[in-house]
Amino acid sequence: MDMDEGAVRYTQAVLVDDSQSIHKGDFILESGGGWHFSKGDEDVLETIDGKNRLITRSLQNWHTHLAMQLNARDFSDGLHLEEWLQKSIFPTEKNLDPAMCGIGVKAAAAEMIRNGCSFANDMYHFPEAIGPVLEKAGLRGIVSGPITNWPPSDDAETGEAKRRLQNLLSNQEKDSKVSYGVASHSVYTCSEETLLSGKELAEKYDSPLHIHVSETRKEVAECYKKHGLYPIEYLDKIDYFIEDKVRCAHGSWVKKNEMRLLKKHLAKVIHCPSSNMKLACGGTLSLEAYNEAGVDVRIGTDGSASNGNGLNMLHEARTAILVQRHDHWNASALTAKDAFKMATRDSQDWAAWNLDDIRMQPVGRSNNRHISNLIYNGAECLDLMVEGVFLRKNGETRSMNEKSIIQELNTAVNVYYDGVE
Repeated sequence: MDMDEGAVRYTQAVLVDDSQSIHKGDFILESGGGWHFSKGDEDVLETIDGKNRLITRSLQNWHTHLAMQLNARDFSDGLHLEEWLQKSIFPTEKNLDPAMCGIGVKAAAAEMIRNGCSFANDMYHFPEAIGPVLEKAGLRGIVSGPITNWPPSDDAETGEAKRRLQNLLSNQEKDSKVSYGVASHSVYTCSEETLLSGKELAEKYDSPLHIHVSETRKEVAECYKKHGLYPIEYLDKIDYFIEDKVRCAHGSWVKKNEMRLLKKHLAKVIHCPSSNMKLACGGTLSLEAYNEAGVDVRIGTDGSASNGNGLNMLHEARTAILVQRHDHWNASALTAKDAFKMATRDSQDWAAWNLDDIRMQPVGRSNNRHISNLIYNGAECLDLMVEGVFLRKNGETRSMNEKSIIQELNTAVNVYYDGVE
């Protein structure tokens, strides 16, 4: 048998496959993302005792703002979205520059690795400072940059942000784990001309389009007042959508006919329940209706500043379950297995969780409660492997120095919050 230079053997482990079926025994994890049972005689990079490990696909965060670790946790708690943006986020972002952005992303990347997450679909300023940090950390990502300098910059129409983004799009490497996309922030911050400019750029470079849509009742009402259409109807009318390229964050205040439009354009919708509740957006995505329409729904944390729990995708999946069951008065509205599928969809990487963590016990008489325990209780991520490389192993992050990142982050925050806190 030819040796897979990144292949690893786990012995006496528990593995959950892509269909959420549970397997027990010895496994080969391939660097390309595949797996098979081990016969014991394969050439591998190393063999790991897996008696205390639950092996799953790594988590995938489909909407976030990584650099907002600078604003993280309880920043400006108690404010509604518009007030939160105008009084807290935009003022601090006036102090943002590429170096400051990179510091925030380092902290975010370290948290992703610690939490078993290997991919982020990011939208933020200075994508040229974000992508290299993810690459160096060994993570995957789609980094979408703005086409205008919406706040913090006052020179929104200089075209400088678009030029920087175009340079990234035109020079990205096909085989890189990190790619770039276009961010049209929202219908309430972008004119029709700006939205279509973003579409044009995405079409030119065959790149994804990332947008916040129908996040609050106010946004939806103002869009209807201005255009006589709701946000997704408006985006459809101006021909914004590119088939299978648009990622719509939030999608909370959406009518069924709009869901059908999203399906028509093969747009992905990202459910961010913690952020929607923390900012009291007044509505949460109706997964049942989206499923009926056949829309591909993923899960995202949003930025750490708005969701209250950082970049913990297990917590976000748990919150999605609780929200869907509560809002629909249906205790079976979203199962733990289905939530985990949503939170790991398209992952080609592996995470190993500590079965000796008390939160993972008991496993039940049938020894099959692993995913429910993981989603509802959480667990320590022991290993995170991307393309055969361990970013985290035996409970220690290997691709980044957490202690130095913490020091750098706290030093940066003293400058970043100047004039705001």
